[in-house]
Amino acid sequence: MKIEIIPQFEYLREYIESLPQRFESEGRTIHAGRNIVKVLSVNGMEINIKRYHVPSFINKFIYSFIRPPKGWRAYTYAQQLLEKGFETPQPIAYIEEHSCGLIGYSYFVSVQSPYTHRFYEFGDCPIEKCEKVVTSFAHYVAALHESGVLHCDFSPGNILFDNINGEYRFSLVDINRMRFCKVDIKKGCANFARLWGQKAFFILLAKEYAQARGLNETACTELILSYRKKFWQRYTKKHKAEFHLEF
Repeated sequence: MKIEIIPQFEYLREYIESLPQRFESEGRTIHAGRNIVKVLSVNGMEINIKRYHVPSFINKFIYSFIRPPKGWRAYTYAQQLLEKGFETPQPIAYIEEHSCGLIGYSYFVSVQSPYTHRFYEFGDCPIEKCEKVVTSFAHYVAALHESGVLHCDFSPGNILFDNINGEYRFSLVDINRMRFCKVDIKKGCANFARLWGQKAFFILLAKEYAQARGLNETACTELILSYRKKFWQRYTKKHKAEFHLEF
């Protein structure tokens, strides 16, 4: 078993080493799918443990010898994101189980985020009620992109936020699909495609994002609306949108 622990949490080593044995029977499940996410409490602190499913036979070889596993990427990307000054739950540890020299379950352990809101709530929200948070978010993403960070799973559930002392603050989760690269206007505008919201939401988002990055507002608006339409037209061929969708 491979274990990596952030130095400041070394005092939790014994507990962290026991997590694979504790995982099935302890904690509160907050997501159950191929991957399972639980919240446990240790030393008065809530921690988040995401257990990644055992890869398919071919992917066992890929993640054992060729490409870093998802949990390892989440663990290392979180550190890079924090170093750049952007919030994500504080990483604690990474655990990787093996069988016959190949990866089995892997675990990403972090501090449980205190933020209570996700971007799902803007699906049918009138722009008058969310103007301030959209404006703040646009400037936040502009700074993220200018810093060379591109979250490739930029969906509403992966963006947490709260209003703290009159200021909106954001935190990113599920960051194993992230690129650190130059983010041009096309990549930046395409990044918003999966968000929920009405057309006015995206028009304001485009305006503020363009101004924050010094980009052409008309070009950003056209690109963001185009990428959004393309994604949701494809999505709704197989799924029903959970909010009123207009183009």
